[in-house]
Amino acid sequence: MARYTGPKTKIARKFGEAIFGDDKAFEKRNYPPGQHGASRRRGKQSEYSIQLMEKQKAKYTYGILERQFRNMFKKATSAKGITGEVLLQLCESRLDNVVYRMGLSTSRSGARQLVSHRHIVVNGEIVNIPSYQLKAGDKVAVREKSKSLEAIQNALANSSNVYEWITWNNDTKEGTYVSVPARVQIPEKINEQFIVELYSK
Repeated sequence: MARYTGPKTKIARKFGEAIFGDDKAFEKRNYPPGQHGASRRRGKQSEYSIQLMEKQKAKYTYGILERQFRNMFKKATSAKGITGEVLLQLCESRLDNVVYRMGLSTSRSGARQLVSHRHIVVNGEIVNIPSYQLKAGDKVAVREKSKSLEAIQNALANSSNVYEWITWNNDTKEGTYVSVPARVQIPEKINEQFIVELYSK
């Protein structure tokens, strides 16, 4: 299963925001990595550099590698609607992301692990593919045997985020992916237009 396994705080410092979730190390040093990170005056970035950074930020945020991300872009291009917006909606519709949004894990990588370790069911069937694309109305639940998992209980206890396109019942440990989120509902600070411009070159 291909995924990024390198240092996360270093990447978060590169983008200047905690894209992998809460990070105490990032809070202490929220400036670019490297010997002169805190004091270095960066020259004017080229247009290509800005576009590339935005694409990398999106990939790291959702835990997607290049080939898969490029395929999602192709899918977004052929779909109806604004390409950049559709691309982010495809990222948000991934099962691992929805599990994270429902509060079952404190990070997307943790949510990905819950899915791949067969703790999550979709419409009553076990799905262990993190990139599985959910459709509006799909029901996502914790497998009966996994409801007592400490990691899930701790994550739910600390979860306070509410998203309009997702419902969650804490008693039954089941939620519904109600609808595809509109761009204004997606909280990620990603400029999708830069990604579209980069891939369109």
